[in-house]
Formats: sequence, structure tokens, C-alpha cells
Amino acid sequence: MPAPDDLEWFPETRASLLKNPVVRLLVPLILIGLYYSCCFLILPSRKGLILGGLLIAYMIPPSGKESIIPLGIVLGIPWGLMATSVVAMDLVTGLFMILNLDVAFRIPYLGPWMAKFLAQGKEFMAERPWLARLRVPGLAFFVMLPFQGTGGVGAALVGWMIGLRWWEVLLAIGIGASVEALIFALGYDLFWRLLLAHLTPVLALVVILLIIIVAVLLTRSRSRANRDD
Repeated sequence: MPAPDDLEWFPETRASLLKNPVVRLLVPLILIGLYYSCCFLILPSRKGLILGGLLIAYMIPPSGKESIIPLGIVLGIPWGLMATSVVAMDLVTGLFMILNLDVAFRIPYLGPWMAKFLAQGKEFMAERPWLARLRVPGLAFFVMLPFQGTGGVGAALVGWMIGLRWWEVLLAIGIGASVEALIFALGYDLFWRLLLAHLTPVLALVVILLIIIVAVLLTRSRSRANRDD
């Protein structure tokens, strides 16, 4: 199992002020705090609290963009802000990983998962040779995949394994997360608008389908009862 001190983990991020571990820890927290403060200023207080809760939930597996973004839209958060917020979380998570690998290793559940991921790094890369060939576009595509482990944490680990610099990792996270978030946000927003615009016929169709299903089931049950008799 690799230890943080055994890895040449983005050494350029230890320059100047970032040599201080407290500064490295605070930078991502301050950035996401500033972002959320801006969101809280432009949203009604109730929706601002809802957004904060959704962003916290987004950090807890198995939550992902495919669940958090639609939920936010249903709860009244504008789709653009919802998409931007999850992208910001991915970027800040990636930055936190880049600056604070030693701290991340101490986080329950996350640390053991990271250690296992790094220990199996050669196998992981052997199964996905396109990542090393494509570099930034490859990592961006990896982030776009709607699977567990393709967010900021996984992207930072994969980016380090294929030899990207810290800013290239963040660039790939930003591109991949933005494309994925827009797909889910625009897709669900369109679906929700169409549903509301045609709510009556949709409900009528659902009721008709339920009646047909119930009728078929009753007919089958009666046929079986008659056979038994």
C-alpha cells in the first residue's frame, strides 16, 4: 500500500506559500466558501440553503451529477447554477487532492479507497491505454463518464498516473465536468418543462396504461383460476 510520502505527488504545488500545509488546506476551502457565498447572495435564502445541502450530498457516494442536478432543478435551483455548482465542487475537490494528498489519505473510507486505487494503478492504466495517449482530452473524457470515482478525486489520481501537471489535471476536470453537467442539466430541464407543459395528457396516458396493466393481470389470474377448476 503506497504512502503519501513515497509518491512524487505534483511537487510543483509545494512551491512558495504552498509549502505551508495550513495554506494548502485552506485554499480549496476558501475558494468553495467564496463561491457558495456568491450563490447565497443571488438566491433566496431558502434556495441557498437547499443548494448548500445538495453540494454536501454531492460529496457523499453514491451521489453524482445524474442524481444531484435533476434533484436541484426539481427543488427550484436554476439549471445553469446547478451545473456550475457541481463543476465547482469537482474542481475544488481536485485541487484539494492535488494540494493535500497526505490529508486525503487520513479521511475514513476515502483514504483506503485511494490506497487501493494507487496500488492497482498499473492494472488500471493497462486496461485504459487511451488515457496515457490522449492525456488532457483523455482525462476529460474519463471525468465525463457517469460512474463512481470519475470526479475530482479519481481524476487527480489518474492525472498524476499519466504524468499530467497540476494545472492540466484541473483543466481536464473543468472540461469533462462541464460537459457532463450541461448534458444532465439541459436534458433534465427540457424533460421537466415538457412534462409540465403536457402534464394532463401525460397523466391521462399513465392512468390508461395502469388500467390496461390491471385488466391484463386480472384476466390472467381469472384464466389460471378457471384452469385450476
